[in-house]
Amino acid sequence: MDDAGTSSWGGMQRAKEAADAIRCFCEPLPEVEDEAFARCFDRFGSAHVVLLGEASHGTSEFYRARAAITRRLIEHHGFRIVAVEADWPDAARMDRYVRHRPGDAYDEEAFARFPTWMWRNAEVEAFVEWLRGHNADRLPQDRTAFRGLDVYSLRSSVSAVLDYLDRVDPEGAKAARQRYGCLTPWQSEPERYGRAVLRSERDPCEDAVAAQLRELLARQLDVASPEEREDYFDAAQNARVVRAAEQYYRIMYRGSTESWNLRDRHMFDTLRSVIEARGPNAKAVVWAQNSHIGNASATAMGWQGEFNIGDVVPHRLWKRNHPHRVRHRSRHGGCGRRLGRADAGEDGPALAGRLLRTRLP
Repeated sequence: MDDAGTSSWGGMQRAKEAADAIRCFCEPLPEVEDEAFARCFDRFGSAHVVLLGEASHGTSEFYRARAAITRRLIEHHGFRIVAVEADWPDAARMDRYVRHRPGDAYDEEAFARFPTWMWRNAEVEAFVEWLRGHNADRLPQDRTAFRGLDVYSLRSSVSAVLDYLDRVDPEGAKAARQRYGCLTPWQSEPERYGRAVLRSERDPCEDAVAAQLRELLARQLDVASPEEREDYFDAAQNARVVRAAEQYYRIMYRGSTESWNLRDRHMFDTLRSVIEARGPNAKAVVWAQNSHIGNASATAMGWQGEFNIGDVVPHRLWKRNHPHRVRHRSRHGGCGRRLGRADAGEDGPALAGRLLRTRLP
């Protein structure tokens, strides 16, 4: 047998061995609508973070499966946080709705940024309505939160910080407007800011947004009531988003690896902040694309220097306070399929948008 034949036979043999190994661990699952489907994931109930991914944004089957698992974890295993790959301000609107908190001054439609079908869809609406009903008869501290992890909301996060300071500290709001004024010309198209800095057409705004974050964090000791703490936490997180977004759009032209790592580092830091804010025993479900919640170090992503939330959570989330309890605190699962296609109709996202506008504040 020549070398080419040997190589081909060896590849086929390795593929068969891999398929056999996978087959040994595969389990048939009931239909998503069957209550037995979600019960199959009770094995995740002892974890403190469960990361659930999907192969393609907006796929109904994946979203329904993920929602069913999440409902089970919330109802039977004490999970009190749902953290999603979405912008913080938009998710904050949903969080106020599902936890029956007062509305805010944010006047833009939720999840209106491209790709709208990622979160403005009937499956997410159904889960949000269920979560609001689930929270209705519970004490505020026992209600499950809905949080956003992503870094793209520069404009909305700037507005949220300014709205907060306008309410609690008008003089501080004036100073914040001066600091954030550096970014004002670029808020609608922040990628143009990064290009301008790269070409030395303007100075970076890094120092100004970092100073505003420090100023806001220094206010923490002045916060008293639970509702004030909620509002402060939201504003502080928006200030963190502004800082991260400024960095993200400034470095995105240097290469995909650096910008990817900054984004997933921000998502991890946000997840950690949300968990710490709910207390040491808080349990969270994370919704994101498979590329964010898998083990990057075992794929080509890791080989080229990229990491993701799935990489970092098992090793860093509790290492600082509980070094002996690092392992087995997270579980990871992703939705995917071997064959199929994804269809996106022109009026699909628009229909979902109408549904959300009629039902949510």
